Amino acid sequence: MSADRPLIRFDGVWKTYGRGEASVHALAGVSFSIDRGEFVAIMGPSGSGKSTAMNIVGCLDMPTGGRHGFLGADAGRLDRGRRATLRNRYIGFVFQGYNLLARTTAAENVELPLIYRGVPASERRQLAMQALAEVGLNGREHHTPAELSGGQQQRVAIARAIVTRPMLLVADEPTGNLDTARSHEIMDLLTRLNREFGLTVVMVTHEQDVAGYADRTIRFLDGHVASDTLNAEAA
Repeated sequence: MSADRPLIRFDGVWKTYGRGEASVHALAGVSFSIDRGEFVAIMGPSGSGKSTAMNIVGCLDMPTGGRHGFLGADAGRLDRGRRATLRNRYIGFVFQGYNLLARTTAAENVELPLIYRGVPASERRQLAMQALAEVGLNGREHHTPAELSGGQQQRVAIARAIVTRPMLLVADEPTGNLDTARSHEIMDLLTRLNREFGLTVVMVTHEQDVAGYADRTIRFLDGHVASDTLNAEAA
C-alpha cells in the first residue's frame, strides 16, 4: 500500500441487521477515511452506529454493503480467517473492561498475543517487559490484576495491545471504568503512543473531554456521520 493512501476507508458502508420489515440499518451509507498516524475519536448516542463502525474498523465485523478498505484491501470481502489474520498482524484492541486473565500476571497477560503469533518463549517475556515499561509499569510485571488498580489494569491491557507493534489501536471506551485522574493518565499515554510511535488510534467514547485528546472527532447519528471535524472545531 502506498503511504499516501488512507489506512482505513469507508465508502458507502451499510450494516443491516434482520430482513424485510424487521431490518434495522445500523449504518446507512457511511463514508470517511483515516490516515496512518491519526488519532480519531468516534462519538454518538446509543444506537447511533458508532460501535458498529468501530467493529468494522477493527475487522471484527463486516459490512452488508459498500466497501471497507484496510491497507488498500477490501476487508469486507475477506473470509473470516483472512480477517483474523489482519487483526492479528495489524490491529490491537483495548476495551472498557480490560479483559485480563485474573489468575495470570501482568507479563503473562501481555504475552498472550505473542503466543497466538507463534513467537518463541525465549523472546516473549522480553517483548512483554518492554511493552510494560513503555506504559509505565516497571516493577509490576509479576502482579495479578487483583493486585493492580483500575488504571494499572488498563495500562496492562494497552501493553498487551501494542506488544505486537500494530499499525492500528482500536479503543472502546478505554476510560469508561476509571475516575477522572486515571482517565487523563490513560489518555496521556494513548496520546504519547500515537505521537512517538505513529500508532493510529481509533477510539469510541461518550466523554467530550476524552474525545478532546484526539486530532479529530467523527460523530454518528441514526446510522449516518453527522459531523467530521478537527479537534479545535469539535470543541
